[in-house]
Formats: sequence, C-alpha cells, structure tokens
Amino acid sequence: MQRTAHPQRPETSPRTVALGAFAGTALEWYDYYIYGTAAALVFDGQFFPELSPFAGTMASFATFGVGFVARPLGAAVFGHLGDRYGRRRILMVTVVLIGAVTGCIGLLPTYAQIGVAAPILLATLRLLQGISVGGEWSGAATLAIEHAPKEKRGIYGVMPQMGSPVGSLTATAVFALVSTLPDAQFDSWGWRVPFLLGFPLLLVALWVRSRVDESPVFREMMTQQRAAKRPLVELVRTSGRRLVVGIAVSFVGIGGYYLCGTYLVNYGSDTAGIDRTALLNAATLASFINLCLYPLFGRIADRVGPGPVAVWGAAASAVAAFPIFWLVGLGSTVGVAAGLIAGVVLVSISYAACGQLLSEMFTSEVRYSGVGLSYNVSGAISGFVPLAATALLAATGQNLWAIAVMLCVFSLITLFAAVAAKRLRVVEL
Repeated sequence: MQRTAHPQRPETSPRTVALGAFAGTALEWYDYYIYGTAAALVFDGQFFPELSPFAGTMASFATFGVGFVARPLGAAVFGHLGDRYGRRRILMVTVVLIGAVTGCIGLLPTYAQIGVAAPILLATLRLLQGISVGGEWSGAATLAIEHAPKEKRGIYGVMPQMGSPVGSLTATAVFALVSTLPDAQFDSWGWRVPFLLGFPLLLVALWVRSRVDESPVFREMMTQQRAAKRPLVELVRTSGRRLVVGIAVSFVGIGGYYLCGTYLVNYGSDTAGIDRTALLNAATLASFINLCLYPLFGRIADRVGPGPVAVWGAAASAVAAFPIFWLVGLGSTVGVAAGLIAGVVLVSISYAACGQLLSEMFTSEVRYSGVGLSYNVSGAISGFVPLAATALLAATGQNLWAIAVMLCVFSLITLFAAVAAKRLRVVEL
C-alpha cells in the first residue's frame, strides 16, 4: 500500500529531511560522547571503586564497548523493520529509545549505594543504548539520501555526520562546564547532569523528526510491491561482498575517532597527568573544526563522488599517524591536545563521505539493513578500540608507536575499501 505524505502540509523538502536527520543523530552522538567521556573520566570511580585504577579503567571502557556489540543487533532489527515498514516510523522509535536510556543513566545509583547491581544496571542501559543507536544513524542517512536531489546527495548525505560534531561539541561543553565544580560535587552529582539533559534534548529531536515525511524511494517501492519479505536474508544472499566492503569503509571514521578522541582523553588525563578540562577543550575545538569542514567535504563529494573523498581522508590519516602520536608522546598539554585535534579532524574526512558511499552501495529493498549492518558491525569492532589501546600500551611498555601503527592500519583498511566501494555502487536512487 502506498505511503502518502501528511495531508496537512506539502511534501517534505530535502532540507527539512536533512534537518530531521541531523537532529536525531546529534542526540545520538551527544548520548554516545557523554558516555565515552564519562567512561574515560568518571565511571571507574563511581561504578568500579573496588578495582585498581588500571583495572577500573579497563572495566569502564568494557562497558563502553558493550554498547557497540549491541549495535549490529539493533541494525539487524531496525534495518529489517525500516526496509519492510518504512524509514520514518522506525526513526521515531530509535530517537525515543536513545534519549530515554541516556536520561536513565543519569539517575543510576552508584556502587557505593547499591553495590554490584550498579555496574550491572549501567551495562544493561548501555546495551539498550547500543541497540537503539544501531538503527538510528543508518536510517537517518538512508532517509536523507533518498530524499535528496541527485546533484546534492553529498551535501544532504553529510547532514547525519554533522550530528556527530554537534553532539560532541555539546557533550564536551557540558562536561567541561560541570568539570569546573569542586571534585566532591562533581563526583556526587555533577557527572549526572550531562545524562539528565538527554530528556529535554529528546523532546526537541522528536518534534523536528515528526515533521519529516516518508522517503519517496520507499513509497515507490511499496507501490511497485518490491519490498523484500526478509531483507536481512536478501542482503546476505545478494550483497554479501558489499556488506564486507561497507564494514571496512566505515572503520577509520569510527575506530579512528575513538582512538584519537576518547582514548587520548583518558591517556592525557591518567597517564600524562594533564588537566581534564584542557583535554575536553581540545576535543571541543576538534569537533568545531569538523562542523565547519563537513559541508565542504559534502560539496566536494557532489563534484567528484564520495569515493575519492573517503580515499583522500584515509590516506591523510595514514600519513599523519606517526606525527600525531609523536606529538602525544611529548607529554605536554600542547602536544597531547594538538595530536588529539589533528587525529580527530583527519579521520573525520572519510567519515564525511560514509553516508552517501554506503547508501549508494545497496538497492532500496535492502538499503536500511545494508547501511546499518555495515556501519554498526564496524562500530562494534571500534567500540573496543580504547580498551585495546589501553592494553597494547601496557603490553609494550608505554610505547605510543604501537598506537600509531593501530591508526595507520585502520586508515589503510578504509582506503582500500573505499576504492572497492566505488566499483560496487548501485546508483538507482
């Protein structure tokens, strides 16, 4: 049955759709970034006080990784529903779940209050957050691309990615603000404030997204009765190779960020002894730079295609990997901050092209599922990057060159995958 636009208003413009995609992903990444920051700075003491500082950090980052493990499950479930019943209605569900779970983390009692139940509840909420995020970004990217004019897929497709720096800017700014509290107040209630803000931000994102109509591509697919009955099975049967390439395409943009962003905040604070406010300010500046650059990369993608943009970004990250961690190895506030900023900005170039590149690799019948699984399987692997980097640094006697090799490998994986993705494009939007 054909889906129709809301009768009370004209067909949604691509700009309104892009704004809806941006609003939801901004909330998504705000939620994820405050969790990553709290995992680096707070959760070890609040939820794992019985462990040593090193073990507490490892446990904290492990709960961070749990959300990423859940993301492929969310991608499979919400991708199936989105390909069967529509992109828009599923995105309304995911944005509500994300905001509600984040607010509930701010209400959690700590280990000192309820003992071992506290980290169990934290991991459970993180799991639910990961499931909901598994269907959010991919649906937003699919909806934006399917609404966009052919000649503007790059700029509209980058809008979900712009939610990432805005979410990061908001998250780091809020954490920087509450970090100015005296330590006793920050440990008691200050760290909860960023999570509790998830409730009002949810209402804003929900209102914006409610103004978006269903994708015209999906409506046409339903009119022609082309919807796959089992999208996930169809995806694996017909597009298995594309799925593998899509996972690799996403890798440096996600894993590289959590290496250069989340991990370096923890390294700078715990190992280099740098004031955490200075590190959060550096992360804020990196996000602001990305926010300014993403529209530029989107317009470049409209001229040359998303593949070259992804290749250039991956190449730049590979070349800069060792200089970045040489700066970090200086141990100074300026050196660590400069390495963090350079790393986050460079890995984000490939990420800017990710939405369009993935969307154009899959047919409309399995697009939501294909984009979601590509992105979120990569995210599931990437979620353990801070944990792996912490363990690797300890195993190599605090040798940062080992971490530089990690970033270089991530970059080369994405570079070769982006070249392959260009040959596997299915342009039928």
